[in-house]
Amino acid sequence: MPKAKGKSRRHKYSYNLNRKRLYRSARRRAAPRIACSHIRHAWDPSKSVAQNLAEMGLSPDPNKAVPIPKKLVSGVEAESSGQQSGKKIVRKPYVVNEMEYEASLPEKKSNTLSRDLIDYVRYMIENHGENYKEMARDEKNYYQDTPKQIKRKINVYKNFYPEEYKEFVASLKPEKMDVQ
Repeated sequence: MPKAKGKSRRHKYSYNLNRKRLYRSARRRAAPRIACSHIRHAWDPSKSVAQNLAEMGLSPDPNKAVPIPKKLVSGVEAESSGQQSGKKIVRKPYVVNEMEYEASLPEKKSNTLSRDLIDYVRYMIENHGENYKEMARDEKNYYQDTPKQIKRKINVYKNFYPEEYKEFVASLKPEKMDVQ
């Protein structure tokens, strides 16, 4: 197959183009991307980033927000009275309060397994019990998992769905009693 016509030619570098200026102006024009919805709603586009964050009680630089105390030669911490006079008034304290409340909420468990993996594990337990070597030789072992890999998958299923696993094992026991 022939090559595309424009691909083989050499690209020329433009020496007269000031790339620093282009990059700087593009960066200056772009509005800040704000991930937190609380900050986004309280943001005033007519003010600078530092002014907006100061009004909300936030700091753009974490090193300035919680300064590391400088120690004197004798080992006693130096007192800085100059920092107290530079405090700014927080006009939007609700932003910090909402963020603290949101951070205090417990995380939802997002541990889930695919339906295929759950069906695979249930099939293996149902037909082979605890015999992992037999499971590895089973024809439904499409991915050719080793006995250890199968055991690991079963343990993951046990940890993610403990109640469902107990119910499943309990439902298997009466069937085995009827067979004997």
